[in-house]
Amino acid sequence: MRRWWLAFAALVLLQIGYPLAAGRPRAALVAATVILGFSLSVGHAVVTRGLRTGTALVGVAAAGGLAVETLGVATGFPFGGYAYSDALGPRLWGVPALIPLAWAWMAWPAWLAAGTATRRRWPRTALAGLGLAAWDLLLDPQMVAEGYWHWRHPDPHLPGVPDVPLTNYLGWLAVAVLMMALFPVLAGPRAGTAEPVRDRPVLALYVWTYAGSVLALAVFLGLPAAAGWGAVGMAPVALPAALALCPS
Repeated sequence: MRRWWLAFAALVLLQIGYPLAAGRPRAALVAATVILGFSLSVGHAVVTRGLRTGTALVGVAAAGGLAVETLGVATGFPFGGYAYSDALGPRLWGVPALIPLAWAWMAWPAWLAAGTATRRRWPRTALAGLGLAAWDLLLDPQMVAEGYWHWRHPDPHLPGVPDVPLTNYLGWLAVAVLMMALFPVLAGPRAGTAEPVRDRPVLALYVWTYAGSVLALAVFLGLPAAAGWGAVGMAPVALPAALALCPS
């Protein structure tokens, strides 16, 4: 348990540092956050649910994320036309190597957080997909504003978020739900079990990502509309997870 709480604390510190940095130091913080988040999520999945679950997480979310991002960069489907800059480091087929790690980093917390609201397979699949996709309501405007990627045709868009097209969010939702439907099939029955004590650091990570990102965008990064959309979008998954963390 202690190692997961220490990793969580380290992630919090890295994310707090993001709005306080700029340029290359900020990009370095992004890289460190993603790598640590990926390691935390995959490591926790393996230790608490077994190697099969961790392997399924990497296969579905990381490899699957790389595949869909490669398709997206090359064709514009399913997110819309976009391209990455060089700021996030080495790329594979036009996609920074960090990006598929980020898919896996947040897929596991979204899956566990959805499980605090329901244990029924298909409602959980839908909620977990929403929990992963809604994160991008906060992530994409932040990363576009920093110049890490850009959209060729950002219209139509959400009110107050002019640089990211609606197709991006719809594509994220479709891909995320598909990932969450496939994940338990490959991971096996242990992926769906409850570990209330051992899952607390990962649930805390999801809740912190929700609250911390909303605060950062609204107060420090000058993106209040994106903060509002993200606050609403992630709430159906983040709020049950927050309640699960409260002492009974």
